[in-house]
Amino acid sequence: MRQKRAKLYKKCMAMHCLSFGFRQPYQVLVDSEICLTATALGMDFVKQLAITLQGEVKPMITQCCIVELYKMGPSKQPAVDLAKSFERRKCNHKEAIEGVDCVKSVVGETNKHRYVVATQVKDLRYWLRKVPGVPILLLDRSVMVLEAASEATLRAKKLAEEKSMSGPGASAEKEEVPKKKIRGPKQPNPLSMKKKKPRQEPPPPKKKADAETGQKRKREETTTTTEGVDRKRRKAGE
Repeated sequence: MRQKRAKLYKKCMAMHCLSFGFRQPYQVLVDSEICLTATALGMDFVKQLAITLQGEVKPMITQCCIVELYKMGPSKQPAVDLAKSFERRKCNHKEAIEGVDCVKSVVGETNKHRYVVATQVKDLRYWLRKVPGVPILLLDRSVMVLEAASEATLRAKKLAEEKSMSGPGASAEKEEVPKKKIRGPKQPNPLSMKKKKPRQEPPPPKKKADAETGQKRKREETTTTTEGVDRKRRKAGE
């Protein structure tokens, strides 16, 4: 496989994994026609599936497609043997129907089981392109080809991205962002509005003369008291 083509296939499958939930091993739903083509070319079909999808694969086929191969006769036995080596996908058809209709019923309108479909039927590929999220494989001149994503797939991918951007999770994130508060005019500081208390001046210092006068008075009072005591003692002696 060329490098440019390999990059395109890898990108295509990465998109299906991210947008539609595909994961390895990829479930590859095979029809009877591609089994016939693969055996006619003598190719290692399962190996080519893994190379093209660049990952692990799980080939699957319905009972209706195997019955369709049986009806083609013994000459198609190699294709029958190849189909029987794949995992059997239950289609719940009591009586076998055409392989194309069986594949359509299994894929459905939404491909909820995430199948990669490998088919050589043009009408089936045309129908599958209308279903979002269906990778389509085919064999072209002994080369396995992965078709580009269909318009329905690209529209579904874009719609899913828009929903994820505008969903409840996105709105919740927007609500969490705090809004800036609109500040009004500044109010005066309440401490600055209190009335100022009058400043109390310290008492004036006593003069030195007053201090000396007080000391003299104390001395005079002491002297007077001593003299009175002496007089009393004298009178008592007389």
